[in-house]
Amino acid sequence: MGRGKIEIKKIENANTRQVTFSKRRVGLLKKAKELAILCDAEVAVIVFSSTGKLFEFSSAGIYGMNRVSESMRQTISRYNKGLDSSESALVENSSEAALVENKPETQESKEVDILKEEIAKLKAKQMQLLGKDLTGMSMKELQHLDKILNEGLLSVKERREQILVDQLEQSRVQVQELRGFLPSSEHSARTPYLELYPEERSNSFVKHGPRSPDIAHTCAVDLQLGLPSSEVCPKREVCRKRKAPEKEDCSSNSGSQMSLL
Repeated sequence: MGRGKIEIKKIENANTRQVTFSKRRVGLLKKAKELAILCDAEVAVIVFSSTGKLFEFSSAGIYGMNRVSESMRQTISRYNKGLDSSESALVENSSEAALVENKPETQESKEVDILKEEIAKLKAKQMQLLGKDLTGMSMKELQHLDKILNEGLLSVKERREQILVDQLEQSRVQVQELRGFLPSSEHSARTPYLELYPEERSNSFVKHGPRSPDIAHTCAVDLQLGLPSSEVCPKREVCRKRKAPEKEDCSSNSGSQMSLL
């Protein structure tokens, strides 16, 4: 049956604590010695008991070259040197890290400066396109600017004309659609006057006899041409001349009848 797991905490009983320390101390020094021999490592162990007693081990005194105290001093001096070197390495690493951190800042500042220069150039070019700030430009630059402005003006005019043509075409299509919706109004607008008022036409035939429509048509055409009334309706003048003697005969006959009475 295996051993149970020991809880790692302070042993309250002093005797038990001292016994456990003695056993564990021997095992710790044994493991340090094995580590130094197997791995050819320099190992130093310093242990103080609860009563203040010193126990130490150094791998430099294993082969009887030096005493433990002297080998421990060598190990401790080496430790101090390593500590100093580690501190210096830590300082170097921190300085390198600071340089690495500052490097992106300097790179970003350079990029910001480049962008500011580009923005300034674009603003100057915009002012030149507006016809302002032309003092520092040479003849070649002015000719190039003139060419760019003329090309831009032509493109603006072409675009404006294209928009007007599109609007006219759209209006024409709308007019055609509206005409398609209103066929009856067009027919009524083209209907002759006599077709709308046939009674006046029949009355004109009754008053003027069978030959009067031709006379009326001839007079209407001649009046539109602006001819005088005698030239417009010669037949009407003949009718008037015929009616005048008849009236005179009637008046003479009535006068003779009155005299006889």
